[in-house]
Amino acid sequence: MSDDGERQRAREPEDLSRFFAERANTGDVEGLVALYEPDAVLALPNGDVAAGAQAIRDAYQALLAGRPAFNNGYQAPALVNGEFALTSTVLPGGATAELARRQPDGTWLWVIDRPNILAPT
Repeated sequence: MSDDGERQRAREPEDLSRFFAERANTGDVEGLVALYEPDAVLALPNGDVAAGAQAIRDAYQALLAGRPAFNNGYQAPALVNGEFALTSTVLPGGATAELARRQPDGTWLWVIDRPNILAPT
């Protein structure tokens, strides 16, 4: 996909995790950034936080440079309360937790993302 207008948008909160795996596996950094609100925050493995689109872009450029493979894991149904939804996925060796917000057009974007809620062993 060449620009944001051509990418599928999340009609349901659960779409975000599926889109993440698809886009990460193709190395689509801009597609990953498009899953977040412009001022979203992403927890990083070293304990730092990437705040905002450029910091999230930088984090994913670094992550995808090694061409890791991602799978969909087990995605729990989203817990929705009004305009917010808690999404989570169980992956081998970890689990994720994200807060998504319904956008004015009815689609969903993440605002907070903690890719690994389990402490490192």
